[in-house]
Amino acid sequence: MKKRFLVSLSLFLVLAFSVGLALSVGIVSAEGEKKASSASKKGSILYVCNCSDNCTCNTVSKHPGKCSCGKKMVQMHVLKIEGSEAILCTCGKGCSCKLNKDDPEKCGCGKPVKRVSIKGLYVCGCSDNCACNTVSKKPGKCPCGTKLKKVE
Repeated sequence: MKKRFLVSLSLFLVLAFSVGLALSVGIVSAEGEKKASSASKKGSILYVCNCSDNCTCNTVSKHPGKCSCGKKMVQMHVLKIEGSEAILCTCGKGCSCKLNKDDPEKCGCGKPVKRVSIKGLYVCGCSDNCACNTVSKKPGKCPCGTKLKKVE
């Protein structure tokens, strides 16, 4: 009787642990998919030097900080990737603009776009007309599932 009870208790605990693990993995997976889909809609955020139109330091980072000329970098989001350049909206933090269809040198809000070199970073490799606008400093996968490729 005691042996049967211990076997039943063990099976119950294994089953309870398995169900709990499956539920927690499902929750994490759903949250990860939600974050990925919202990131792919907005595009990547880059921090760039914005000290002046004549600035040649061209500092680009995935994290806030100071550029090589000593100024604080400004947060901008990627509107489009063309070859080894990212076209960025200059609106600043929280911007959700798109590239102006009538004037490719302006953001949808009317402000001029900024072009920066992204050589050495990784971008989505889904196609030439990719709208993911994902930029990463490490290899991996884009939110759309495509392998990131290094910009040469």
